Amino acid sequence: FRIMAGKVKWVTDIEKSVLINNFEKRGWIQVAENEDWNFYWMSVQTIRNVFSVETGYRLSDDQIVNHFPNHYELTRKDLMVKNIKRYRKELEKEGSPLAEKDENGKYIYLDFVPVTFMLPADYNLFVEEFRKNPSSTWIMKPCGKAQGKGIFLINKLSQIKKWSRDSKTSSFVAQSSKEAYVISLYINNPLLIGGKKFDLRLYVLVSTYRPLRCYMYKLGFCRFCTVKYTPSTSELDNMFVHLTNVAIQKHGDDYNHIHGGKWTVSNLRLYLESTRGKEVTNKLFDEIHWIIVQSLKAVAPVMNNDKHCFECYGYDIIIDDKLKPWLIEVNASPSLTSSTANDRILKYNLINDTLNIAVPNGEIPDCKWNKSPPKEVLGNYEVLYDEEMAQSDGPDRELRSRPGQSTGLKGNRARDSGKPVLTTWK
Repeated sequence: FRIMAGKVKWVTDIEKSVLINNFEKRGWIQVAENEDWNFYWMSVQTIRNVFSVETGYRLSDDQIVNHFPNHYELTRKDLMVKNIKRYRKELEKEGSPLAEKDENGKYIYLDFVPVTFMLPADYNLFVEEFRKNPSSTWIMKPCGKAQGKGIFLINKLSQIKKWSRDSKTSSFVAQSSKEAYVISLYINNPLLIGGKKFDLRLYVLVSTYRPLRCYMYKLGFCRFCTVKYTPSTSELDNMFVHLTNVAIQKHGDDYNHIHGGKWTVSNLRLYLESTRGKEVTNKLFDEIHWIIVQSLKAVAPVMNNDKHCFECYGYDIIIDDKLKPWLIEVNASPSLTSSTANDRILKYNLINDTLNIAVPNGEIPDCKWNKSPPKEVLGNYEVLYDEEMAQSDGPDRELRSRPGQSTGLKGNRARDSGKPVLTTWK
């Protein structure tokens, strides 16, 4: 999700046409235009060239791009898990209350990513974990692909033998032609609505990583499978049961082209409030916000915080039947194509609101500005976390906002005090 904004003086309509065609060939997509300005989304491939050492391209102060140079630290499945694991260990070393574990050694507050291993590197560790619970189901995903490509489910070790295993050493050996995969414990008890599995697609805009400032888009949506869910092992190969990606579901016989198998987040909240209660629903969404902020904090130290950059991520969250949210993956280029009329409106507004924050008031972009836009330009975005504001609230703010300490996110210690409580992730 990349944007370049630059002042262009068109000489003729022919010249304009030639330049735009040239931009499109280079992976830039024009999304907005006025008399003097043109805005382009840049693909993740193009961003590599822009920040490549070999290319030596330098952006001027009035140019901004809609990706951070090493966005993949969050958006590659293996690197996301690696960074979250490192973040946990660092907090543990510091003695942070956030890294507290239960009697079984599980993180109480930072357990929001399913148990995951990298293949082929962690094959032996995976086998050890698999044998602790041989009836479990696991999901395999290629690290660098999207739209459900290359994903499959397994419940037997023999099902990944095609990767090749050395029979003498029992060590896992990857063929040179095989790409890296992650294998994660499959959430086999998802929350179902109408008997169908769904996940959440939420949009999060990061304007700067140091200090971290991010915004949540209020108009996310749920993506439903077209076939009713069953944990039966006989249906492991049926991706219409297990994968919510529209790129897969749209090929199903039961796919509805009018609503696209989607619900708005506000409809989900209404449904949960009416079936589970308002307090439980608020707690769920507070936990989702908590997960998003912690995942961004996990990658902030390693992210190249270039002043020309901002990024809109597509977060995929699954909720289990105990109303516990799980972070599945983060997308660098969430789809901006529309499959329904509502989709078109949502994504048009998403682009519009994103541009208004990245380039406030439609003025000449300036990468040196403090990236703190006024409230009136946020549109459907709301501030999710502002590190500068959190630090200015005093050193005890962080402790007061620990989950389970004041808000009841994992407990209810503050509920009896009668005082207003802070949300955990601020």
